[in-house]
Amino acid sequence: MKILTVIGARPQFIKAAALHRELRSAPDIHEILVHTGQHFDENMSDIFFEEMEIRKP
Repeated sequence: MKILTVIGARPQFIKAAALHRELRSAPDIHEILVHTGQHFDENMSDIFFEEMEIRKP
C-alpha cells in the first residue's frame, strides 16, 4: 500500500513525524512524502526533518 503525506507548515511536521514513525514499522506500507516548500529557509524547514527524524522527500 502507498500512502501520500503532504507537509508544509510547522504543525503538519509534528503530525507527520508521529505518522512517519508508525509507518516505518509496517513493511507492507510505502510512504510518499511531499513537502510543499512553504518554508524554504533551512532554519524553517530542514531542522524539522532532522530533529523529528522524518526522511527528506
